[in-house]
Amino acid sequence: MLTANEHGSLPLIAFYPVERVVLDIPLKIKEKHTFLQLDGFDNALNRGVDFRRFFEWFREREDSENESGISADMLGKLLETVGKDSELWEKLQQLSASSRDRQLMAVRTAISNFMPGFSNLQVRRKPRLYMSIDKDGETLNVLQLSQGEKSLMALVGDIARRLAMMNPGLENPLAGDGVVLIDEVDMHLHPSWQRSIISRLTSTFPNCQFVLTTHSPLVISDVKEVLVYSLDNAELSQVPSQYGQDANSVLLEVMDTHVRNAEVERRLNDLLDFIQDSQFEQAHRLLAELKNELPENHLDLARAALLLRKQELRSGSKR
Repeated sequence: MLTANEHGSLPLIAFYPVERVVLDIPLKIKEKHTFLQLDGFDNALNRGVDFRRFFEWFREREDSENESGISADMLGKLLETVGKDSELWEKLQQLSASSRDRQLMAVRTAISNFMPGFSNLQVRRKPRLYMSIDKDGETLNVLQLSQGEKSLMALVGDIARRLAMMNPGLENPLAGDGVVLIDEVDMHLHPSWQRSIISRLTSTFPNCQFVLTTHSPLVISDVKEVLVYSLDNAELSQVPSQYGQDANSVLLEVMDTHVRNAEVERRLNDLLDFIQDSQFEQAHRLLAELKNELPENHLDLARAALLLRKQELRSGSKR
C-alpha cells in the first residue's frame, strides 16, 4: 500500500551511531540491491551501520546510470572537444541531464551543498576500481580524504540517498521530511566544521529534524534556533540557549569542566594570589617556573607579569 502511489512520499527515520567511521570503500557489489521506496528504511536504525550499503548502492546505481545514458567521464571528454557556444554543446548538456539518475543527482547535490569545494563523486574503473571526488578542482581518491571528510561525505550522502528513494515525486528530494539521530556529531571534525555542522545539516535538508549528541561546546554555541538539553546521570534538563557564548563559558557553565589543565589553572590562581597579597618573592619564583613550562606567548602569564610589576611599583619594592 505504501508504494502503490509512485508519487507518494514517506518520512525518513534514521540513526547514525558512533560506529559510523569510514574505514574502507566497499565498491564490490556482494548482493544486488533494490531501489524501491521502502528500501529507504533499509538498515536505517541498525546500530552497526558502517555505510557499506551506501557505497555499494552508489556503485550499482551509477552502473545503471552509465548503461542508460552518457557517463560523466565521456561527457567531459566530449565537451572538451566542442565550444560552449556550439549547438552540439547544448545537445550534450541536454543528453546528460536526461540520462542522469535522480537519486544519484540528489546525493551529489547534497554533498556539494554541504561541503563547498567538493563535487563530482563517482566510481572510476581504471587503473583499478575506486571512488573519486573533486576537491577544490583536484580529483582525489576518496581514501585520500581525512577521516572527518570521509565520514561527513558518507553521512550526508546516505541521508540524501534515503530521502531520494522515499520521495520519488518531489522535484527536490532533499526537501523531504524526516527525523535523523546522529550520535557524537562532532566526531573527527575540525573545530571550524564543528561550528557549522548544524547550520549545514539544516540548510541541506531543510525539512528534517535533527537530534544530535555532542561533547563539543562549539556545536551548541553557533546556532540560534536549537533546543539544548544536558544528560547527567540519566537525568535530562533543558539548558538555556548558548548562542553567541564563547567556548570557555560553555565548558564551565554547561559541561562543568575546566577550560584548561586543572593543575596549570591552580598554579595560575596561586600566582595571582601571591601578587595580590604582595608576596613578591613567591610570585617571581612561581612566574619563572610557569614561564619555563608554558608557551612563550601565553597570554595569562604576560598579564600576570604586568600585574606583578604594577603591584611592586605601588608598594615601592626595589626588585
